[in-house]
Amino acid sequence: MGKRFARMLLLCLAWLTMTPTFCQEVEEEATIDKTVSAIDSLKAINDSIVEELRQQVQELKLQSIMMQEQLERTGMSAREDSLRQAERKARVDSLRNVTQGAPLVVEGDTLLVIYARKGGMLPEARVLQAKAKILETGKSLSMFVDSIYVFDSELSTDVMVGENVILSVTDLDALWNNADRMQLAEQYQDVIRLKVADLHEKYGLQQKLESIGWMVLIVVVLIALIVGVVWLFRRWKFSVTRKLLRTIKSVSIKNYPLLDTHRLGVFIIVMFNFLRLLVILLLIFASVPLLFSVFPETKTFTYTIFGYIWGPLKDILNNIVAYLPKLFKIIVIIVCFHYLLRLVRYFANEIASGRLRINGFYADWAMPTHAILRVLLYSFMLVMIWPLLPNSDSEIFQGVSVFIAAIVSLGSTSVVGNIMAGLVMTYMRPFRVGDIIRFGETEGEVIEKTMLVTRIRTRKNEIVTIPNSNMMSSDTSNFSSSAQRYGIIVHTKVTIGYDEPWQKIERLLLDAADATDGIKKHPKPFVRITALDDFYVEYEINGCTERAKTLTTVYSTLHQNILDHFHGAGVEIMSPHIEAQRNDLPLQIPPQNDGM
Repeated sequence: MGKRFARMLLLCLAWLTMTPTFCQEVEEEATIDKTVSAIDSLKAINDSIVEELRQQVQELKLQSIMMQEQLERTGMSAREDSLRQAERKARVDSLRNVTQGAPLVVEGDTLLVIYARKGGMLPEARVLQAKAKILETGKSLSMFVDSIYVFDSELSTDVMVGENVILSVTDLDALWNNADRMQLAEQYQDVIRLKVADLHEKYGLQQKLESIGWMVLIVVVLIALIVGVVWLFRRWKFSVTRKLLRTIKSVSIKNYPLLDTHRLGVFIIVMFNFLRLLVILLLIFASVPLLFSVFPETKTFTYTIFGYIWGPLKDILNNIVAYLPKLFKIIVIIVCFHYLLRLVRYFANEIASGRLRINGFYADWAMPTHAILRVLLYSFMLVMIWPLLPNSDSEIFQGVSVFIAAIVSLGSTSVVGNIMAGLVMTYMRPFRVGDIIRFGETEGEVIEKTMLVTRIRTRKNEIVTIPNSNMMSSDTSNFSSSAQRYGIIVHTKVTIGYDEPWQKIERLLLDAADATDGIKKHPKPFVRITALDDFYVEYEINGCTERAKTLTTVYSTLHQNILDHFHGAGVEIMSPHIEAQRNDLPLQIPPQNDGM
């Protein structure tokens, strides 16, 4: 019993010597003295036990001395660590003022800010990894907020969900936030739990089912609206068309029926179909963003689609509003030039009709001059409007203008030549529409004279188109102008042998001219002897006529009368080339016709 008591006493003393209260020297010596006295008091019990206790006390003294030295070193290290910790904290506080850190932002909410690295991973990478895990957890169809917990290890404290780490909190993170690592991890756990719960409420299974229900409802309503629109348009189309046809009159431009009843009806039906299609497209356009908006994942697509459409429309509207002052200037310029052109056209019509006469200005110059002035006025109007057009000062606009001008200038060389020739011919007045002219081998009536070409209808009713540049480069004979002023000389030649007296031939030719319808009596016809050949004499009959359009008929009648008079007088119209008897051959004169 005493031996057991001594051992227990020894163990208690050993335990007491191991506690931090024996760190100071005075307390240790007092304890040792007490222990020695206790051992002496028990010496009577068992000397062997006392000796054993003495040895153990010696050992405890040695351990106490070693522990004292270790505690002294530990105290110095702790003081050094506390100083080092304070210095590190001061440095972190100074760095926090100039360091932004990487915020963990999930759907617009800033949950926390990370400043420190974790190994070789930057704060930004840690934030992205945590964000992806939070979104994945919050958007899962089934999850429990209690599954997010904190796991503490030797190097870090992790905020986890299941077996996956959402965010690891290190000692540096705790130092940056002036908090204990475990407390900081629990704080992050609470923030992440709230956000995950909010995400799950927004993207969870219940929300998916509600979104699918809204989608089905939108589709059903859209189909019903489209069917209703088709039914309404089909029902009202013909009734409204009949009412409009009774109300709207036919549209015509200068006796041309632009829109008669049939065309107007077709136009109204086409417009109805177009309006129906437009309404259906608007319904579809309005429903597509709604379909995207019922799902949180695709809600941003709604704003994107509206942005694609509203953005250009907004820009167009803003540009239109900003362009309105220039548009008003253009309208004023167009209106002024419109009435100026009407004034020029009025004077041109007055001069062309002969009601207004200007000395030295012919009536047939009025319309060509009006065309020239109109081109000049339009050109001047375009010059005034051009700087007011949208984007007229842009390089693309100017480049396209130069390109078009180059194409026109290179491809219109002959056109410009014909236009200039037409202008020159207009003011030279070599002929007018309706005149009988001869150009080269072409002879006929001018039926059209434009700025580019002149069209002639020959006596064989052939339409010949001649470019004005060709008309300017060759001689042109105008029979109508000569017939009105002086009369056209109708002339033809006959050759008669020397055996017939010239007085007889002259009389016969004059009688034939007098008998020709279309040859004027005044001035009188006359005969010229144009040549004395070796075997015959050449006579030419000349008569004046005003019938330029029937000139060929006049020539034909004259030739018939010459034949009749010569044959009636027994004169042979033949040019002899030899002097020989014809061996009683008859004269080359047709027999007399009693019916002539």
